[in-house]
Amino acid sequence: MRSSKQLGEFLRSRRTKLLPGDVELPTLRRRRAPGLRREEVAQLAGISVEWYIKLEQGRAVSPSASTISALGQALRLGKAELSHLRALAETPKRKAFVIEVVPETISHLVASFQQPAYVLGQRWDILAWNDAAADLFTDFALLPCEERNILLYMLGDPAARRLFGETWGDEARRMVSLFRVAHDLWAGDAAFGTLVEQLRTRCPEFSEWWTSHEVGAPVSGVKTMTHPVQGDLKFKFATFQANDNPALKLAIYAVAGDA
Repeated sequence: MRSSKQLGEFLRSRRTKLLPGDVELPTLRRRRAPGLRREEVAQLAGISVEWYIKLEQGRAVSPSASTISALGQALRLGKAELSHLRALAETPKRKAFVIEVVPETISHLVASFQQPAYVLGQRWDILAWNDAAADLFTDFALLPCEERNILLYMLGDPAARRLFGETWGDEARRMVSLFRVAHDLWAGDAAFGTLVEQLRTRCPEFSEWWTSHEVGAPVSGVKTMTHPVQGDLKFKFATFQANDNPALKLAIYAVAGDA
């Protein structure tokens, strides 16, 4: 039921962002609400209006793979959005979230890197990090365990805003879109709900970003920062899933030259 509810909310969020002209439908009369109507999405997807309403209301239904593909096409979903919709349709009922444990081998590997590196769990908790990451961001060892979360740092710590400078808004919003993917698969879990409320309280921009329901996909790239001690920095970064536990994500930063 919980994944069905999130699937319905995601469908509704995508529907309300589309205009008739986006999908080559005529605008015949004034619209009271933004976006396409439910019957228009159903028509474009080739399914009944009643079936689509059940999906959007989050009622206990199991859409087929072909229905999900048809909805993705009707709503003009991008690759990351379609992948998220499929995951919501397939997600089984989960047990309560338990913070992950990093295998000793991975912890030792991270500690040996000269470049900043850290390991995140599904809730974006920082589970392991090296000295270079502590020097670049903050010494997470000085924080209570429940505060060791990269989203709480990025969105709630003024030092993170200063470090990323003009790029902070784009980077923070990108991270929220990535976290949204994990959150929706765990929606209703107390640990994830608590984190969302903390982010609402600590970051004025978070509520607007969260309401937009954007979802992203991990990509490698370049980050520029201005460190109070190290000065202007530019890093190439990438993330990798651990073979031991795919829930663990290793992030590595490599110096990309002068900023």
